Order: sequence, then C-alpha cells, then structure tokens
Amino acid sequence: MDISRAEQRILHLLAQGGRIELTRDENRKIEKVVLYTRDGWVFSGLDLTTFRKLKSKRAISSSKSQPYRITTRGLELVRGELDNR
Repeated sequence: MDISRAEQRILHLLAQGGRIELTRDENRKIEKVVLYTRDGWVFSGLDLTTFRKLKSKRAISSSKSQPYRITTRGLELVRGELDNR
C-alpha cells in the first residue's frame, strides 16, 4: 500500500518520537489535530483528512486516552531516510 508524501513525512516524525494530540469540542467531535515532534515543536503539515487517512490505514493508534503514536504497521509503511540511521 502506497502512502502520499505528506503521510510519509508525518509517519517519519512519529517514528522519531513525535505524538499527535487531539482537541475535541463539547459534542466530542475532533476540533483540532496537532502533531508535536520529539523536540516539542509543532508540525503544521497535519490536517484532519490526513489524520483520518493514517488512522484508517492503521498506521497510528491511541491507547488508554494517550496521544496518538505510530504502530508497527506504520513503521512498515514508512520508508527509511538518510538522516534516520
């Protein structure tokens, strides 16, 4: 299964130790999606549609109300980069 360049970038940041945090409104609908890198910076290239694509491909998951992290399936989908040795 191929993934887009934007999804590739997001999975690469998550593989390095990043996390995705959600903000929900009073109706429990997702209001805002924020990707934090391992250094604490906010990555602006993540939107709600990309988040839903990654979740449907089972590349990311959350357990026990923790932030979303990369799964083993996500690690299989991400291709190695030169700076990721």
